[in-house]
Amino acid sequence: MCRSIKTLRPPVLPHEATDDDIRAAALQYVRKVSGFRAPAAHNREVFDRAVDEIADATRALLEHLEVRGLRRPASEPAPDAV
Repeated sequence: MCRSIKTLRPPVLPHEATDDDIRAAALQYVRKVSGFRAPAAHNREVFDRAVDEIADATRALLEHLEVRGLRRPASEPAPDAV
């Protein structure tokens, strides 16, 4: 695991992950897997596309994760109350 990638879910992150947080994690992942800090011009498109796809997958994961034992804000109804 790349040490630069931080956990993006509560309670580890005290706030909701921002798009910048998610994009930075995706970029670090692609850099680690590809072995390139910055791609050559002929690899730029595939490198950027990988970052975008991983950021999208990360965003979807964070939106759907259920973290048990985490307190829900009072303004947010319980799932069974809806």
